[in-house]
Amino acid sequence: MPLPKCPECASEYTYEDGDMFVCPSCGHEWPKDESLDESLVRDMNGHILNSGDSVIVAKDLKIKGSSSVVKVGTKVKNIRLIDPAENADHDIDCKISGLGGLKLKSKHVKKA
Repeated sequence: MPLPKCPECASEYTYEDGDMFVCPSCGHEWPKDESLDESLVRDMNGHILNSGDSVIVAKDLKIKGSSSVVKVGTKVKNIRLIDPAENADHDIDCKISGLGGLKLKSKHVKKA
């Protein structure tokens, strides 16, 4: 059975390390279980996200068209996953107090 390509950089040179897959090109690691299911939305650590989950922003995010910034460590409650056909760039729809409704990429958050 061939190993899956890296979900971050699409490198085909992945390898197994215990119960994880590892990409030597970009250093991304993700769990083996359900790794072949591309329809799942995963956070930056490879954990599966579901609608209603809470996440923590892992890096400062500039808001397009505004001078506001979503700071590292901001906890976002009750996220809603977006259908890929609806919006190809962003995976998460949420509301952040003080900023309103935003769309986030799952690669910039970690599950709380």
